Amino acid sequence: MWVLVLLFVLGTSLIMVLTWMKRKKETTEVEVNFEMDEECCGAHDTCDKDSLLNADAVVVYYDDEELDKLRGKDPSTFTADQEKQVADVFYTLRESDVAGWLRSLQLRGIELPSEIKEEALMIVRERRA
Repeated sequence: MWVLVLLFVLGTSLIMVLTWMKRKKETTEVEVNFEMDEECCGAHDTCDKDSLLNADAVVVYYDDEELDKLRGKDPSTFTADQEKQVADVFYTLRESDVAGWLRSLQLRGIELPSEIKEEALMIVRERRA
């Protein structure tokens, strides 16, 4: 009986030592995956994607073509339906798209109601920080 217990302990010890030696010899390769944002190169203090300045004159639509009817209109004259259209587009945007959307509206000559404008600018400021 003692012989079986001794063989079991020796076998277990031998397996543990061999496993430890094998792991010691293995080199661990760590794969580092950097996901680069296609629009941000990292060469600037502020990402161009988060900038509200018109770096290029390309208008990008964010599924908001219906807002073109508001071009050149004063936001204080918007009807409740028009304000709802602007709000619907704004609240369905991803935070990362807000700066681009504001740039697009600026290029198209569309002004935002003050409440939405304040919220949008707050999101852009938070993303920059």
